[in-house]
Amino acid sequence: MEKDFTRIAIVNRGEPAMRFIHAVREYNRENGTSLQAIALYTEPDRRAMFVREADEAVNFGAATYIDRRDGQRKNSYLDYERLERALLESRAEAVWVGWGFVAEHAEFVELCNRLGIVFIGPGAEVMRRLGDKITSKLLAEQAGIPVVPWSGGPVATLDEARFNAEGLGYPLMIKATAGGGGRGIRKVQNSGELTSAFTSAQSEALRAFGDAAVFLEKQIKNARHVEVQIMGDYYGTVWAVGVRDCTIQRRNQKVLEEAPSPLLTLERDRDLRAAAVRLGQTLGYENAGTVEFLFDQGTGNFWFMEVNARLQVEHPVTGLTTGLDLVKLQIHVARGGKLEGRPPDANGHAIEVRLNAEDPANLFAPAPGKVALFRLPTGPGVRIDTGVAEGDEVPAEFDSMIAKIIAHGRDRHEALSRLKRALAETAVIIQGGMSNKGFLLALLDRPEVITSELDVAWLDRLVQKGEHLSRRYAEIALLHAAIEAYLAEVEIEKAKFFTLAHRGRPQVQPRSGITVDLSYQGENYKFSVYRLGLLHYRIDVDGQRLHVFAESLGNSEWRLTIGGESYRVLSMVQGHPHLIEVNGVPHRLSRDHLGVIRAPSPAVVISTLVKAGEIVKAGDRLALLEAMKMEMSIVAPFAGTVKEILVRNNIQVDTDAPLLMVEPCGQQTGVVGAERVSFAHLASAPVAKHDLASRCAQNMGEWNGRSLLYLRF
Repeated sequence: MEKDFTRIAIVNRGEPAMRFIHAVREYNRENGTSLQAIALYTEPDRRAMFVREADEAVNFGAATYIDRRDGQRKNSYLDYERLERALLESRAEAVWVGWGFVAEHAEFVELCNRLGIVFIGPGAEVMRRLGDKITSKLLAEQAGIPVVPWSGGPVATLDEARFNAEGLGYPLMIKATAGGGGRGIRKVQNSGELTSAFTSAQSEALRAFGDAAVFLEKQIKNARHVEVQIMGDYYGTVWAVGVRDCTIQRRNQKVLEEAPSPLLTLERDRDLRAAAVRLGQTLGYENAGTVEFLFDQGTGNFWFMEVNARLQVEHPVTGLTTGLDLVKLQIHVARGGKLEGRPPDANGHAIEVRLNAEDPANLFAPAPGKVALFRLPTGPGVRIDTGVAEGDEVPAEFDSMIAKIIAHGRDRHEALSRLKRALAETAVIIQGGMSNKGFLLALLDRPEVITSELDVAWLDRLVQKGEHLSRRYAEIALLHAAIEAYLAEVEIEKAKFFTLAHRGRPQVQPRSGITVDLSYQGENYKFSVYRLGLLHYRIDVDGQRLHVFAESLGNSEWRLTIGGESYRVLSMVQGHPHLIEVNGVPHRLSRDHLGVIRAPSPAVVISTLVKAGEIVKAGDRLALLEAMKMEMSIVAPFAGTVKEILVRNNIQVDTDAPLLMVEPCGQQTGVVGAERVSFAHLASAPVAKHDLASRCAQNMGEWNGRSLLYLRF
């Protein structure tokens, strides 16, 4: 049964590709082998980390292609013709796919079989049966595993959907039978939402997977999402390696994962593992996979959802708690190795979050760009899996993940504390985009997360209410932006002065400060900024007078001190928005006109939903864009009148491209629920004597010293 191979092609990119490269290097050193990792990459990744680090690399062209069968533009990692040519060119003897792209495509496994290439994963027939969520439910029922009440098969028409919905009752879920990643899934609260949700789910499933088939499933209230990591060899052994809890998710995309589940009893943990092993043995499952369940916190019952016939993004938490490297174990099994004995017991607790290039303030729209600053944390119990380095690009054509940050501790409290510390120490600035770091930091501080008292719909409810964003340190961010605007104005004045001086007519503007207008969350702020010393600024805003000391630490980093309290600031001016992070909490400010509505990321304009002259309310949809295969709505941040439409349908726009002009109505300019930032508490903070008196004395001393020096000469 031994399968000997040396050259392994990676049909993936970014962080998954780097994960495999690291595993291969370790495997070689442990086993005395000479496996080679060969990266297959597209043009946007020509200089990417995984291409640089791989033993060899093969470029197979542009990032996307037009599928002749349906005329849809798709990712080139799904183009079998290109992949076949690249695999032949690479002289690959085996293939590793990780997660995403063709990871669960039985047709790709058959392609590898036809080429005589070992596929590091389950067989084509098993994958085909499990990849279809309808078939997998039927298999689970045959294996005696409880299944969430569902339509019993595919639902092809709206009439069929209505009929099944009547029987299941609301709320319910519409799910695509193919694919994953949260696509083709819609929640339906009542009959009035069924038509649009059904049509939308079918449409997205067809675009993403080439298959519009969907089914209906009862939504289990107060449920948690738990999953069992399984691993099978070619000799009939199936391990249940560990149980993970992935309850914290947004729109069916996992945000935080941990192991073990903080809510399961030892008995329920054993029941879940036994069910997963039973299903795996029934199928003759080989290599890595995950069996997913819903767990009812009230009754203690669990229901089968689906099987992911691949390794998953969140596998590191299982690795850290069991000591197993699941990727090296995949290689071991694929080479004919046996799973000896029983899997190791879990030790401690591990938690993972996904650091993404996305904008939480704009419905988590993708926000790619160049990684201008990327400083990663170190220290006990912290692991970072990433596929980018400082200076790399996060391409708009692919997934927006930058890194996975994972913490391991003796218990959940220590793991969570380490994760908070690691996130706070992470410094990331994406030029032209932004990250979700601040959102993650705020998430980890939520009492529901600390106590783990939540369900799968909790985060969606939080986002819907707009409570997922932190306004902490907004006043510091505004003050810093005002100082940077002052410094930018000074540089302009200096350039004018030296230009005129070169012509023999130097001129200096007769003023001691400048006025800066900034907007933040739909509110305008006017600052008067004066520089009183090298680091000392006086700022007047909203009737308050503040003394701020700003010290540049280089590389977009600053230290602001107000009333003796210091703040760590990261700042990036990128076109119209000004991104400022204060003590880890990001804020988007602008010197732009309040009424300009801009694109949050590179995207295609699907449609504009309003006309010039139309009156809109805060929260009304203005336009629909598509980025990274995700539809995103652009909404009005305030009530007003649409003055002008600046784009056409079906055109590509860049980040910050102006889309519409909306003139605010009267005084109702603020975002709904957003309060004006107050500076009163900073104005009342005492200015330390050494901040003023000692600096003045120091300046006078330096001036006197220089005067004596001049007199000597």
